[in-house]
Amino acid sequence: MIIAIDGPAGAGKSTVARRLAKRLGIRYLDTGAMYRALTWLALRDGADLEDGDRLGGLAAGHPVSLESDGTVVIDGEDVTVAIRETRIDRAVPIVARHPQVREVMRERQRQLAHEADAVMEGRDIGTVVAPTADVKVYLTADEGVRAGRRQAERPDIGADALATDLRLRDESDAARMQPAADAVFIDTSELDVEDVVDRIAELVLAHRAS
Repeated sequence: MIIAIDGPAGAGKSTVARRLAKRLGIRYLDTGAMYRALTWLALRDGADLEDGDRLGGLAAGHPVSLESDGTVVIDGEDVTVAIRETRIDRAVPIVARHPQVREVMRERQRQLAHEADAVMEGRDIGTVVAPTADVKVYLTADEGVRAGRRQAERPDIGADALATDLRLRDESDAARMQPAADAVFIDTSELDVEDVVDRIAELVLAHRAS
Protein backbone atom coordinates (compact mmCIF):
# COMPACT_ATOMS: atom_id res chain seq x y z
CA MET A 1 0.00 0.00 0.00
CA ILE A 2 1.20 3.48 -0.88
CA ILE A 3 -0.23 6.55 0.84
CA ALA A 4 0.65 9.82 -0.89
CA ILE A 5 0.65 13.05 1.11
CA ASP A 6 1.29 16.25 -0.83
CA GLY A 7 1.05 19.94 -0.06
CA PRO A 8 3.00 23.18 0.40
CA ALA A 9 5.68 23.93 2.99
CA GLY A 10 4.25 24.37 6.47
CA ALA A 11 1.07 22.40 5.81
CA GLY A 12 2.22 19.68 8.22
CA LYS A 13 3.19 16.97 5.75
CA SER A 14 6.31 15.69 7.44
CA THR A 15 4.92 15.48 10.97
CA VAL A 16 1.66 13.94 9.84
CA ALA A 17 3.30 11.45 7.48
CA ARG A 18 5.81 10.35 10.09
CA ARG A 19 3.15 9.75 12.74
CA LEU A 20 0.81 8.05 10.30
CA ALA A 21 3.54 5.66 9.20
CA LYS A 22 4.31 4.84 12.83
CA ARG A 23 0.65 4.21 13.60
CA LEU A 24 0.22 1.95 10.58
CA GLY A 25 3.55 0.20 11.12
CA ILE A 26 4.84 0.95 7.64
CA ARG A 27 7.74 2.86 6.11
CA TYR A 28 7.93 6.67 5.99
CA LEU A 29 9.53 8.15 2.88
CA ASP A 30 10.40 11.85 3.09
CA THR A 31 11.04 12.72 -0.54
CA GLY A 32 11.91 16.30 0.39
CA ALA A 33 14.85 14.97 2.40
CA MET A 34 16.21 13.43 -0.78
CA TYR A 35 16.37 16.81 -2.51
CA ARG A 36 17.89 18.30 0.63
CA ALA A 37 20.56 15.60 0.69
CA LEU A 38 21.47 16.29 -2.93
CA THR A 39 21.62 20.01 -2.17
CA TRP A 40 23.97 19.30 0.74
CA LEU A 41 26.20 17.25 -1.57
CA ALA A 42 26.19 19.95 -4.25
CA LEU A 43 27.19 22.62 -1.75
CA ARG A 44 29.87 20.39 -0.28
CA ASP A 45 31.35 19.77 -3.71
CA GLY A 46 31.03 23.39 -4.84
CA ALA A 47 28.72 22.51 -7.72
CA ASP A 48 26.98 25.28 -9.65
CA LEU A 49 23.35 25.16 -8.46
CA GLU A 50 22.20 26.49 -11.84
CA ASP A 51 23.81 23.59 -13.72
CA GLY A 52 21.00 21.09 -14.08
CA ASP A 53 23.11 18.56 -15.98
CA ARG A 54 25.80 18.53 -13.29
CA LEU A 55 23.23 18.21 -10.51
CA GLY A 56 21.39 15.46 -12.36
CA GLY A 57 24.68 13.62 -12.68
CA LEU A 58 25.33 14.00 -8.96
CA ALA A 59 21.86 12.63 -8.19
CA ALA A 60 22.37 9.63 -10.47
CA GLY A 61 25.85 8.90 -9.17
CA HIS A 62 25.01 9.29 -5.49
CA PRO A 63 21.57 7.77 -4.78
CA VAL A 64 20.03 8.85 -1.48
CA SER A 65 19.16 6.20 1.11
CA LEU A 66 16.29 6.69 3.55
CA GLU A 67 16.71 4.31 6.47
CA SER A 68 13.78 2.92 8.46
CA ASP A 69 14.83 4.91 11.52
CA GLY A 70 14.69 8.20 9.60
CA THR A 71 18.40 8.45 8.87
CA VAL A 72 19.25 10.10 5.53
CA VAL A 73 22.48 8.98 3.86
CA ILE A 74 24.22 10.22 0.72
CA ASP A 75 27.74 9.43 -0.51
CA GLY A 76 28.24 7.32 2.62
CA GLU A 77 27.51 10.20 5.02
CA ASP A 78 24.71 10.56 7.53
CA VAL A 79 23.26 13.99 6.68
CA THR A 80 20.06 13.74 8.70
CA VAL A 81 20.85 16.81 10.79
CA ALA A 82 22.90 18.75 8.25
CA ILE A 83 20.12 18.89 5.66
CA ARG A 84 17.92 20.91 8.05
CA GLU A 85 20.31 23.86 8.14
CA THR A 86 19.12 27.27 6.93
CA ARG A 87 21.56 27.26 4.01
CA ILE A 88 19.90 24.09 2.72
CA ASP A 89 16.43 25.63 3.14
CA ARG A 90 17.41 28.46 0.84
CA ALA A 91 19.25 26.41 -1.77
CA VAL A 92 17.01 23.37 -2.16
CA PRO A 93 14.34 25.12 -4.29
CA ILE A 94 17.05 25.98 -6.82
CA VAL A 95 18.26 22.39 -6.99
CA ALA A 96 14.80 20.82 -7.02
CA ARG A 97 13.49 22.84 -9.95
CA HIS A 98 15.88 21.26 -12.49
CA PRO A 99 14.13 18.62 -14.68
CA GLN A 100 17.34 16.56 -14.78
CA VAL A 101 17.30 16.32 -10.99
CA ARG A 102 13.61 15.56 -10.69
CA GLU A 103 13.80 12.77 -13.27
CA VAL A 104 16.50 10.97 -11.29
CA MET A 105 14.85 11.59 -7.93
CA ARG A 106 11.42 10.44 -9.05
CA GLU A 107 12.82 7.16 -10.34
CA ARG A 108 14.68 6.63 -7.06
CA GLN A 109 11.50 7.38 -5.11
CA ARG A 110 9.58 4.82 -7.17
CA GLN A 111 12.27 2.24 -6.43
CA LEU A 112 11.96 2.90 -2.70
CA ALA A 113 8.16 2.76 -2.87
CA HIS A 114 8.26 -0.68 -4.52
CA GLU A 115 10.32 -2.13 -1.68
CA ALA A 116 7.50 -2.07 0.89
CA ASP A 117 4.28 -0.39 1.99
CA ALA A 118 4.95 3.28 2.68
CA VAL A 119 3.66 6.72 3.49
CA MET A 120 5.26 9.09 0.99
CA GLU A 121 5.20 12.86 1.37
CA GLY A 122 6.28 15.58 -0.99
CA ARG A 123 5.02 17.95 -3.67
CA ASP A 124 4.08 15.65 -6.57
CA ILE A 125 3.71 12.18 -5.10
CA GLY A 126 0.07 11.66 -6.05
CA THR A 127 0.43 13.16 -9.51
CA VAL A 128 3.82 12.03 -10.79
CA VAL A 129 5.81 9.77 -8.46
CA ALA A 130 2.99 7.43 -7.44
CA PRO A 131 -0.11 8.28 -9.50
CA THR A 132 -1.61 4.88 -8.64
CA ALA A 133 -1.19 5.37 -4.88
CA ASP A 134 -3.92 3.67 -2.87
CA VAL A 135 -4.73 6.77 -0.83
CA LYS A 136 -3.96 10.35 -1.87
CA VAL A 137 -4.16 13.33 0.45
CA TYR A 138 -3.40 16.98 -0.16
CA LEU A 139 -2.72 19.00 2.98
CA THR A 140 -3.08 22.76 3.00
CA ALA A 141 -3.26 25.56 5.57
CA ASP A 142 -3.61 29.33 5.75
CA GLU A 143 -0.44 31.16 4.77
CA GLY A 144 -0.12 32.75 8.21
CA VAL A 145 -0.42 29.38 9.92
CA ARG A 146 2.17 27.85 7.62
CA ALA A 147 4.56 30.73 8.28
CA GLY A 148 4.07 30.32 12.02
CA ARG A 149 4.89 26.63 11.85
CA ARG A 150 8.00 27.28 9.84
CA GLN A 151 9.02 29.94 12.36
CA ALA A 152 8.73 27.37 15.15
CA GLU A 153 10.93 24.98 13.16
CA ARG A 154 13.46 27.69 12.22
CA PRO A 155 13.75 30.13 15.14
CA ASP A 156 17.10 31.26 13.74
CA ILE A 157 15.33 32.95 10.80
CA GLY A 158 13.55 36.27 11.27
CA ALA A 159 9.80 36.33 10.68
CA ASP A 160 10.04 38.68 7.69
CA ALA A 161 12.82 36.69 6.06
CA LEU A 162 10.94 33.45 6.66
CA ALA A 163 7.74 34.81 5.14
CA THR A 164 9.72 35.85 2.07
CA ASP A 165 11.38 32.43 1.86
CA LEU A 166 7.99 30.74 2.11
CA ARG A 167 6.54 32.90 -0.66
CA LEU A 168 9.51 32.18 -2.93
CA ARG A 169 9.25 28.47 -2.16
CA ASP A 170 5.57 28.48 -3.07
CA GLU A 171 6.33 30.24 -6.34
CA SER A 172 9.13 27.80 -7.15
CA ASP A 173 6.95 24.78 -6.32
CA ALA A 174 3.78 26.03 -8.03
CA ALA A 175 4.28 24.19 -11.32
CA ARG A 176 4.65 20.79 -9.67
CA MET A 177 2.44 21.32 -6.62
CA GLN A 178 -0.87 20.57 -8.29
CA PRO A 179 -3.06 18.18 -6.30
CA ALA A 180 -4.12 14.91 -7.85
CA ALA A 181 -7.68 14.93 -9.15
CA ASP A 182 -8.61 12.12 -6.76
CA ALA A 183 -6.79 13.51 -3.71
CA VAL A 184 -8.68 14.22 -0.49
CA PHE A 185 -8.09 17.78 0.70
CA ILE A 186 -7.51 18.43 4.38
CA ASP A 187 -7.10 21.97 5.70
CA THR A 188 -4.83 21.65 8.74
CA SER A 189 -5.08 25.30 9.82
CA GLU A 190 -7.19 24.55 12.90
CA LEU A 191 -6.42 20.87 13.38
CA ASP A 192 -3.80 19.31 15.58
CA VAL A 193 -1.55 16.59 14.22
CA GLU A 194 -3.47 13.68 15.71
CA ASP A 195 -6.73 14.94 14.20
CA VAL A 196 -5.15 14.94 10.75
CA VAL A 197 -3.60 11.51 11.29
CA ASP A 198 -6.99 10.19 12.42
CA ARG A 199 -8.66 11.44 9.25
CA ILE A 200 -6.07 9.87 6.96
CA ALA A 201 -6.10 6.63 8.94
CA GLU A 202 -9.87 6.47 8.36
CA LEU A 203 -9.26 6.82 4.61
CA VAL A 204 -6.77 3.97 4.77
CA LEU A 205 -9.20 1.75 6.67
CA ALA A 206 -11.94 2.55 4.16
CA HIS A 207 -9.64 1.65 1.27
CA ARG A 208 -8.65 -1.62 2.88
CA ALA A 209 -12.29 -2.48 3.55
CA SER A 210 -13.18 -1.90 -0.09
